[in-house]
Amino acid sequence: MSYLQNVLEQLKEKNAEQPEFIQAATEVLTSLEPVIAQHPEYEKAALLERLVEPERTIVFRVPWVDDNGKVHVNRGFRVQFNSAIGPYKGGLRFAPNVYLGIIKFLGFEQIFKNSLTGLPIGGGKGGADFDPTGKSDGEIMRFCQSFMTELYHHIGAETDVPAGDLGVGAREISYMFGQYKRLKNVYEGVLTGKGLPYGGLSGRTEATGYGVVFFAREMLKHFGETIEGKTVVVSGFGNVSWGTVQKLNHLGAKVLTISGPDGYIYDPDGVSTKEKEDFMLELRASGKNICAPYAEKFPNAKFFPGEKPWGVKADLYIPCATQNEIGMKEAEVMVKNGCKFICEAANMPTTNDAMAYLMENGVVFGPAKAANAGGVACSCIEMGQNAGHTVFSPEQVYEQLEKIMINIHDNAAAASEKYGLGYNLVAGANIAGFQKVADAMMAQGIV
Repeated sequence: MSYLQNVLEQLKEKNAEQPEFIQAATEVLTSLEPVIAQHPEYEKAALLERLVEPERTIVFRVPWVDDNGKVHVNRGFRVQFNSAIGPYKGGLRFAPNVYLGIIKFLGFEQIFKNSLTGLPIGGGKGGADFDPTGKSDGEIMRFCQSFMTELYHHIGAETDVPAGDLGVGAREISYMFGQYKRLKNVYEGVLTGKGLPYGGLSGRTEATGYGVVFFAREMLKHFGETIEGKTVVVSGFGNVSWGTVQKLNHLGAKVLTISGPDGYIYDPDGVSTKEKEDFMLELRASGKNICAPYAEKFPNAKFFPGEKPWGVKADLYIPCATQNEIGMKEAEVMVKNGCKFICEAANMPTTNDAMAYLMENGVVFGPAKAANAGGVACSCIEMGQNAGHTVFSPEQVYEQLEKIMINIHDNAAAASEKYGLGYNLVAGANIAGFQKVADAMMAQGIV
């Protein structure tokens, strides 16, 4: 058994109850085979064993009181996965399905995503099994304050800088920042995704979506095609989807769908006006987590309850919702419909078998860790803004973001070519992200 296979077997045995983490680790490690073969020193240093084991895992209780005076107890997490190239950086996710396996999968992906940005940030992730849907502002505030009352012991501007993720937006970041400041008596850039009046970055809300579209544009450009005039299927309706839709509209594409947990919207006219973009924000801000009202406001659109949008025929598909929303069933339909390009905006939205099937059938695949890195890249820009006690304009942010996304695409493509894999952005992103972290880990000794 090879070194890589042995590490994977050990990982599966030790983490059998964490399928999402096993999925993420398997996808990355299997693509590193040509790199590992050229570096026998990695085995002697147990590099891969250290890479797949978090440096620190923090699990804690979060007690809070609802508006009726009832006490609830949730479970909070922070996985500080790898700090070889910088302080831990990664979002906080509040959702009822959050458990250690999901946080570890997200944190592991974050190592390589952050490395790909070219910026000095390590990988981490956190969250809680708390459902913000339907909660009042007061309940959200009390939960966030309780969550930060434990988390603040473990984070700091040069140690670990969390941000938002699913279920954690500007409101939640604001409440947590206020509590951190109160507890530490320090005003520092310990969280990103903050509001503009207190250190936030102009353009951060739309950064992930804009970045995904910049990456997709480079993919199409490689084949002599443009975004302009393309039809696009998008899932989700939150900040990432909103930014994606907005930038696609800027570049002349036609977005046919958005989706939510309740089903998907098909809009034959396109989600193509400012009114429709703004209504996406209203839907997210409503706290109801449903997209059906879109079809009520725009009668030409149709709502498909309980369904996903992947059966809709389009030129480009951009999943923006959650992990594993595209499985084999969806992949087979997409191939049948002539799918040519997929660019992932959500974290690990495609199962490993579906990804392999799509690529085997000629689909050009932009993996999440490369394509959606624009969000964390802008988070790092926000860290720099805070550290320098300055303010960047939206134009400065967009310019930096576009350059970063072009570099990520080009570096992933170059790494794939270097190892004789052709234009394989999945393998290329894994290799390019891994190499920088591996070099840093080898230089720093057995830690």
